[in-house]
Amino acid sequence: QVQLVESGGGLVQPGGSLRLSCAASGFTLDYYAIGWFRQATGKEREGVSCVSKGGGRTYYADSVKGRFTISRDHAKNTVYLQMNSLKPEDTANYYCNATVGSLRFWGQGTQVTVSS
Repeated sequence: QVQLVESGGGLVQPGGSLRLSCAASGFTLDYYAIGWFRQATGKEREGVSCVSKGGGRTYYADSVKGRFTISRDHAKNTVYLQMNSLKPEDTANYYCNATVGSLRFWGQGTQVTVSS
């Protein structure tokens, strides 16, 4: 089946790190721009980071700039979000999105909890 699956979430202390993965099955991500989004309880979904199809251009929300790094491995058909210096306000369910034109795929999300 066509799937987009996030993994790598978990519970970490403030200042810790996590590496999220967004892996595609049943289709290739080569033609898609990939975005990471997050939604905290009671909050609207917000964009966190995006990477272009070729991986040459990236975007980061101001709240994560300098701490998060998005990258993609075409051979593994996977996009990563390296999250460093995590803060409690980073706590949210993180989703990846693959977009080409008007076609969009969403994963089910992976929970990130930052707490002492």
